[in-house]
Amino acid sequence: MFENFRRGMRALSAGPVVIASLALALVLGGMAPVTAAEPVPQHNTNAFWFENWGDLSNAELRIRMPNGEITNVQAGAGTPVFQLSGQGILDGVYTYELTAATSEKAEVVNQIDNGRGSDASGTAFKPFYKTGSFQVSRGVIVTPETLNEDGDQ
Repeated sequence: MFENFRRGMRALSAGPVVIASLALALVLGGMAPVTAAEPVPQHNTNAFWFENWGDLSNAELRIRMPNGEITNVQAGAGTPVFQLSGQGILDGVYTYELTAATSEKAEVVNQIDNGRGSDASGTAFKPFYKTGSFQVSRGVIVTPETLNEDGDQ
């Protein structure tokens, strides 16, 4: 009879430790691995670029203008920068597509993508992809929240 009582007491005294351990495991196990911050779009009145660039390389920024014309800006290192210039600046929504290579590698699934000759490899750099848009009004890049219909900013 006392043996059962002792077993019960041991189980009760170990309970808080077990509960705390389980809670810690759930908290730590549920956390996602820390990854680098994603590039953040930035602009001034006549240029569009990204901050938090990190280790991305070989970037291409494709800008689609309101009339459908597409402009490509490439940068081997650092962020590509799109500049509004000239007399033909169109007001409206400009959409962008950013692609770049990360420093992280992944296994090549399709062998045709493994490189050629001495560059052939079983891994390739993982791509980064981001899309979005920005607005041009009165010939300058603006933040949409600052636009009013009466023209005051």
